[in-house]
Amino acid sequence: MTETKLINKIDFAPISIEDKELYESYLAAESLRGCEFSFANLYLWGRQSFAVVHNHIALFSQFNRRSVYPYPIGVGDKRAVIDSIIADSKARGISCRITGLSEEAREEIEEMYPGKFRFHSDEGSFDYVYDINDLADLVGKRYQAKRNHLNRFKEAFPSCKAEPICESNISMVREFANDWYASRLKENPDADYHMERAALEKAFRDYKRLGMEGLALISGDEVLGFTFASRLSFDTFDVHFEKALSEVQGSYAAINQALARYIRDKYPSVRYLDREEDMGLEGLRKAKLSYHPHHMVKKWWACLLEEGYDY
Repeated sequence: MTETKLINKIDFAPISIEDKELYESYLAAESLRGCEFSFANLYLWGRQSFAVVHNHIALFSQFNRRSVYPYPIGVGDKRAVIDSIIADSKARGISCRITGLSEEAREEIEEMYPGKFRFHSDEGSFDYVYDINDLADLVGKRYQAKRNHLNRFKEAFPSCKAEPICESNISMVREFANDWYASRLKENPDADYHMERAALEKAFRDYKRLGMEGLALISGDEVLGFTFASRLSFDTFDVHFEKALSEVQGSYAAINQALARYIRDKYPSVRYLDREEDMGLEGLRKAKLSYHPHHMVKKWWACLLEEGYDY
């Protein structure tokens, strides 16, 4: 994609798998970013578009039926690209909402446009980021319960192995995923898994091209769980999907630990696993906190006051 020269409306184009190398060349130079900036997440979930504007990647997305502009990616002065985003929102007749702001980015916008934006944060959107050694080793009293779950799992499935997902096993992992959703929908017919299933199906289809790393827990010819992750930055991997048999004690603890050990061994520079958001779900929040995150990635929205404040 060539750099856009439009003055008002940005020439956004849908993200395709072919854009991975270009996008990640910009992302690699960035500092801390949340999981929504992972190329895999942008490609897998919903309708995401981008353009190269003033030596930055500008993004255009939909979130909760609202048009939003994730904070632009690139090194250097962001004033020109944010001016272009403001102009684009006016040309489209929509509110200018900039999402995915770190604390540093929030301060940057306030410094560039003092008093022009109002800011909002939602705890349910914060990323849980863990020290990879904590998840791989589960050392100390605080992880005693996790170790107990793992021991029960190992006792029940002594021959179970964590195998990298590859051509020889991906079909059985996909079948496990289909059965997992069927089971959940039987329990709760009103549950909405449509977007997640569509994203996961794309992940299976484009597994290699996305550069995914995945593991499956396999005991004999039975899959007990699986997980997909991809690199978010030099020192962080993002965990996109994790499914296991909840009726099997310790299955989630087992796949969690197996991924941490696998990534640590294969990528020694990786220090953290980003296990993404809790979406305000109390049960998910409790589960994520039980693994004692190293830190949280706090995120902000910025809404241009000229357009009204409707986050």
